[in-house]
Amino acid sequence: MTEGDVMIEASWKNVLQDEFGKEYFTKLREFVKGEYQHAIVYPAPKNIFRAFELCPFDKVEVVILGQDPYHGPNQANGLCFAVSEGVPLPPSLQNVFKELATDTGVPFESLAKKGDLERWAKQGVLLLNATLTVRARTAGSHQGKGWEEFTDTVIRKLSEERENLVFILWGNYAKSKGAHIDRSKHRVIESAHPSPFSATKFFGSKPFSKTNEYLSAHNKNPIDWL
Repeated sequence: MTEGDVMIEASWKNVLQDEFGKEYFTKLREFVKGEYQHAIVYPAPKNIFRAFELCPFDKVEVVILGQDPYHGPNQANGLCFAVSEGVPLPPSLQNVFKELATDTGVPFESLAKKGDLERWAKQGVLLLNATLTVRARTAGSHQGKGWEEFTDTVIRKLSEERENLVFILWGNYAKSKGAHIDRSKHRVIESAHPSPFSATKFFGSKPFSKTNEYLSAHNKNPIDWL
């Protein structure tokens, strides 16, 4: 985020332009700027809007919603649940890959070193955290500062202006964001969160095959989850 213009992919900038002049976003921008100046904050500034850069508005087919970026060193890279290449998989991502392996038959070993998830984003999967920044080692530290209002607008715009999208909501927090989705024109897949605390209820939910079944039924290309 810059002091003036917001550096975000062009199609998203067009859709979200009205947000950038609102009072809450001005306050959010100043807060985030100050945090980067005085603390260690993740992800790197260039990656705050990476999910949008890799998945333009008109290319979105699937939305996976997370909560906060990872707050450990070298983990957060701007895509929810993802980590940079070479970084050990966090427990939640391990469980996502375990479910993917069970759901689709892809060997877990084939996924274990592919934590970035950029390959999903480039196929139309918007990997969106509700809060786009976080202070190092302090989970939830940038909640309640305006990011949630911004990402609510992202979800609402997708719901209103696009058709036949798949929204994957893991856990109660993501489900609450689902209030902005028109379920008469989109597919919503909900389950428990893949964290170790709720993984037993997450396993078996089959979000990946359900997503591809819906996309195929609406004459869209399925996602290559490998």
